Amino acid sequence: MNLREGSIGVEDLVLLEPLEEESMLKNLQLRYENKEIYTYIGNVLVSVNPYQQLPIYGPEFITKYQECTFYELKPHIYALANMAYQSLKFRDRDQCILITGESGAGKTGEAPAGKAVGSPLELTLCLSQPGLALPLPLPHPQNSLLVFLTLKALRCWDERRYGGWCGDPCEGFSCTEASKLVMSYVAAVCGKGEQVNSVKEQLLQSNPVLEAFGNAKTIRNNNSSRFGKYMDIEFDFKGSPLGGVITNYLLEKSRVVKQLKGERNFHIFYQLLAGADAQLLKALKLERDTSGYAYLNREVSRVDGMDDASNFKSVQSAMTVIGFSEEEIRWVLEVTALVLKLGNVELSDEFQANGISASGISDGRGVLEIGEMMGLDSKELERALCSRTMATAKEKVVTALNVVQAQYARDALAKNIYSRLFNWIVNRINESIKVGIGEKKKVMGVLDIYGFEILEDNSFEQFVINYCNEKLQQVFIELTLKEEQEEYKKEGIPWKKVDYFDNGIICNLIEHNQRGILAMLDEECLRPGVVSDSTFLAKLNQLFSKHGYYESKVTQNAQRQYDHTMGLSCFRICHYAGKVTYNVNSFIDKNNDLLFRDLSQAMWKAKHPLLRSLFPEGDPKQASLKRPPTAGAQFKSSVAILMKNLYSKNPNYIRCIKPNEHQQRGQFSWELVATQARYLGLLENVRVRRAGYAFRQGYRPFLERYRLLSRSTWPRWNGGDREGVEKILGELSTCTSEEMTFGKTKIFIKSPKTLFYLEEQRRLRIQQLATLIQKIYRGWRCRTHYQQMRKSQILISSWFRGTMQKKRYGKIKASALLIQAFVRGWKARKDYRKYFRSGAALTLSSFIYKSLAQKFLLGLKNNLPSTSILDKKWPAAPYKCFTTANQELQRLYHQWKCKKFRDQLSPKQVEVLREKLCASELFKGKKAAYPPSVPIPFHGDYIGLRGNPKLQKLTSGEEGPVLMAETVRKVNRGNGKTSSRILLLTKGHVILTDTKKSQAKTVIGLESVAGVSVTSFKDGLFGLHLSEISSVGSKGDFLLVSEHVVELLTKMYRAVLDTTQRQLPVTVAEQFSVRFKESNVTVKVIQGPTGNGNGKLSCKKKGSHSLEVTV
Repeated sequence: MNLREGSIGVEDLVLLEPLEEESMLKNLQLRYENKEIYTYIGNVLVSVNPYQQLPIYGPEFITKYQECTFYELKPHIYALANMAYQSLKFRDRDQCILITGESGAGKTGEAPAGKAVGSPLELTLCLSQPGLALPLPLPHPQNSLLVFLTLKALRCWDERRYGGWCGDPCEGFSCTEASKLVMSYVAAVCGKGEQVNSVKEQLLQSNPVLEAFGNAKTIRNNNSSRFGKYMDIEFDFKGSPLGGVITNYLLEKSRVVKQLKGERNFHIFYQLLAGADAQLLKALKLERDTSGYAYLNREVSRVDGMDDASNFKSVQSAMTVIGFSEEEIRWVLEVTALVLKLGNVELSDEFQANGISASGISDGRGVLEIGEMMGLDSKELERALCSRTMATAKEKVVTALNVVQAQYARDALAKNIYSRLFNWIVNRINESIKVGIGEKKKVMGVLDIYGFEILEDNSFEQFVINYCNEKLQQVFIELTLKEEQEEYKKEGIPWKKVDYFDNGIICNLIEHNQRGILAMLDEECLRPGVVSDSTFLAKLNQLFSKHGYYESKVTQNAQRQYDHTMGLSCFRICHYAGKVTYNVNSFIDKNNDLLFRDLSQAMWKAKHPLLRSLFPEGDPKQASLKRPPTAGAQFKSSVAILMKNLYSKNPNYIRCIKPNEHQQRGQFSWELVATQARYLGLLENVRVRRAGYAFRQGYRPFLERYRLLSRSTWPRWNGGDREGVEKILGELSTCTSEEMTFGKTKIFIKSPKTLFYLEEQRRLRIQQLATLIQKIYRGWRCRTHYQQMRKSQILISSWFRGTMQKKRYGKIKASALLIQAFVRGWKARKDYRKYFRSGAALTLSSFIYKSLAQKFLLGLKNNLPSTSILDKKWPAAPYKCFTTANQELQRLYHQWKCKKFRDQLSPKQVEVLREKLCASELFKGKKAAYPPSVPIPFHGDYIGLRGNPKLQKLTSGEEGPVLMAETVRKVNRGNGKTSSRILLLTKGHVILTDTKKSQAKTVIGLESVAGVSVTSFKDGLFGLHLSEISSVGSKGDFLLVSEHVVELLTKMYRAVLDTTQRQLPVTVAEQFSVRFKESNVTVKVIQGPTGNGNGKLSCKKKGSHSLEVTV
């Protein structure tokens, strides 16, 4: 192993000095505070959860560790993963990965709340992945399974895309991710192929299903796996994944009926209630409110950051992809709903006729709903819940159950249904991901199981968990010593017996077939007579009274010892990780795990296919009086099979440590870490590793690192590697033969002090060599600098002299050219005077002028603007002499365009333009209503004259068509009020008619119209002045309001001009005079509050000779 410069603390605890718990904890704390979370114990990896994302993962790290051996780089999860996979692929050695550590220690990859999971802790699950990091490099797209497996490692970046996430952001990877994370490494490094395509989707979606049914929120972890899992991942001879087999251990089914404060039941119950649509809930006879179910913790129904509704949809989708049919999914959800409904079955006290206590169903509605959903006879179910049938060889006896017994039977049924459902789901997944029988396989096993537990109140669950960890410790010690012994034998070094603590005596205490604790527990459960937890404890006290690793109150009293922490109903076992006190209460019940035969038979009678298949023992044809195996016996058998499996493979270990209870980065709790270190047996692991030689390394890497310590091997050694190592160590006086041994391919060093001495000598030698290199480099640099300065000086001098000569030559050349120019000019002028003629200047100037004019006109021809009359562009004159001609040409061109435009117009268009031109002459720049009227064409008829024959009769046909027809308002002469009138303008008259009667009230000849007065505002007020000599004019002028005043007055002006050959006077003013009968009235027009002159018109009399109009 390399001891790198700048390393923090000791990277391999095998080299720790002194070898004590305090120094080990100090080393772990020092490395943790410097964000070095990985430490070795030989080839065992210790990982301390940092609760933050560290920049030590990525494709570059994958490549780095993939190309190096285990000890070449600093400790990392990639190094362990690479070693396991390479050993599997190239040495055909089946591998197993053992992850241990308590909840929150990082074996499931938790990260701090609100942070993306990318820390190394989730990668402690990447047991065999020498390169798995986030993000991963994607393999070839054809290898779709590998693509999936790579993407699965990125799921905390894109949870919903790949089937959902059953945890919150601070939970990170679940332990159910182990097999996929192992395969993720394969996705990064193994070859391409299509063999894995057949199982890609099944492997993809198996994780959310197992998480939903097997994970729950606990006090320590929001997404804690409540079952142990061992997965064999199978590879072909090329190292490509083919599939796998999942084995589950000891599901915590007691959680189905009871949870601790602050914890939840399994995720699937909350996901079903939150994510199922109303139709599905109705079919399952469920309500969405979680508080209505006795089996669900009412205090904790939701988890921050966890979306149960979306996770439920993800679980449904995942089950479909795995291969579950829609019918199977419905069956699973119906059985899940059955468990919830069972919790709401209330039992009450009843009494039989003889006075014996019995029980009954308080509300039969729940039992009826269960019967309808499962195809059960509700009375049969009620009878099975409230009574028990005892069968003997001759007769059957039915015994009524009291309320406590009936509740126990109900809860036992719920736990058994859920446990068997979970096993069925695991088996169903295995059917999808299993590998063909005839294929040759390599296997990598991944074990993710409970860590050693010491709680305040330890019961049967902690007992079997610690028994499993005791067996795993035994496997570790035996396989480690076996590995050491094999290496010594391979290197030709004599093997010496190693003294170590053999926990086999503790394993025998628990698992011995005749005299073990589990055997005694089974015997107590099976024997007739009065059986209780107390009788079981008494039997243990009698059997193990003199056992060195067993204690109880009775054994302590016999030895005259006093321990107030030991209860009367407790016993204590001295495990390898420490003493654990177990309370025997409920040991018998939990070990029996009995389900009354009546309930099994009732479930088998159900018409529901899945529920019926979960209880095969309920079939009367298969009925047996033989008692089913106990929970302890089943677990012991499973552990034995697991141990056999592990012994057949090469082990790889990851020990996970939780640095604090609050999941806070940077906090290191000394007491907590010390407790976990004892549980994990880290110090014991180091002692076993150091029992022989603490350090060993191949001759070539050792020579490469330390050859600078000997003048014989530095700077070059041409001999063999072993001879070079012997030469180096022979010249060092402190390296005695007792401290080291030469193997066939490796050097073995006994004490870490010797290695540290070599490192110190190497450090001093490097300083000497660095000084020598610096000295030589400085001399070389000074010489090089001097030579460069000298060459530069010579070059500068030569360039300077050359430049001066070039400048002098340039001056001489310029002077010669100037003299030549003067001489040639003098000769030319002399010849010109000789041949000059009069009039030549005029001829030349005329020719030049004509040329310029021709060029100007041709250029103008080629650059004429468009023929649009609105285009005012015109090319500028190139010379001032053409300015007048250019302006005249522009004018002529514009007139030509206008004539051409007019020639294209129809008579009607000409008339329209003339009206617009007349309006412009009358009102442009004078009245504010003119600009808005310009783009609007003059219609003339605004009242639909053609559809009104009565109004058409008012006009004489001789006068031609009506020029203007619209509704106006007439201002009353007396009070200033307005009334509507229809105004008709013909070529000879102005006709005002009543809007209702359509009768002409006033007919004014155009010869009687003397003039018109309007305001400059936007209003439509105008005064129509009449001559006094006319019959109509004798009554006075008219004051009218029109919405089309510009159009009306324009047409009136043109009609008067055509009829009388005179121009109609149009006055624009804010104040004008009108004649009402024989008196003149001054009309004063003012703007209203809006200030735009376009508001509502109102008239107000100001005396008898003044009228104020507000517009």
